Amino acid sequence: MSVVTNDEVRRELVEFLDQRQPDVVREWSLLRTFAEQRTVDAVGGCTELLNSLRRAARDGQEQNPAAAGFDDVRPMLRASAGGGASRRLDLLSLKEPLLRLWWEHRAGTPAVTDGALALSSAVDALRMVQLEEELTAGTETISMQRQQLTELSTPVIKLWDGVLAVPLIGTLDSTRSQSATESLLEQVVVQQAKVAILDITGVPTVDTMVAQHLLKTTMAARLMGVECVLSGIRPQIAQTMVQLGIDLGDLVTKASLADALSYALQKTGLAVVSADQG
Repeated sequence: MSVVTNDEVRRELVEFLDQRQPDVVREWSLLRTFAEQRTVDAVGGCTELLNSLRRAARDGQEQNPAAAGFDDVRPMLRASAGGGASRRLDLLSLKEPLLRLWWEHRAGTPAVTDGALALSSAVDALRMVQLEEELTAGTETISMQRQQLTELSTPVIKLWDGVLAVPLIGTLDSTRSQSATESLLEQVVVQQAKVAILDITGVPTVDTMVAQHLLKTTMAARLMGVECVLSGIRPQIAQTMVQLGIDLGDLVTKASLADALSYALQKTGLAVVSADQG
């Protein structure tokens, strides 16, 4: 009884994938997973997937998702993952036509069973590559959305020439504090601001950590020559800060944003007066 070595199976597989490439690509391109793509796109995608399987089989790495043979196909799988469920490729459906053509090509030879197992493993590894790329794409999307939400939650608003406001809403953590500081300092330079108002009307609670974040932001702004005003201190927050012994130093505080704006205008040499007095 003859024994088929791994090298022999590998050579048989590479020869099969070379000779029957047009047949495999044609059958794959007719699968439902490629049905909504243009013919040229479907054929190109199928060819790229088949070439990746060939390289992995040639290197004896058909079971290894980290094999170099799968690297070239990663961008395509990442792109399909970013397109949602409608563009997601069903790679498991590639097995049936691929194995059928293999059995037809090598029926009755010692390599047929081992070759079928190797091809099945290669498709499984390709599927693992797809899952990795989907996970990476999902992680990147979440990170980008988190960054966008952070930027949206710490806007810098120009209230008047030389007067900026940073309305803070929700819990103020290290990430949001850093974002608020960076956005404020950037706009200080752009707007040539003289006064910046940090409004905490929308901050539910102020503890020692939140106070530290606010003080760091005001210190950074002062180094840029900007005076900061803290507004929106509700009675409950004021009482909590007193109980915690939080010292805001010489930071100017105002009960409301309107009071803070009035103070800021005075510091810039302006004042709001009634039209009856004009």
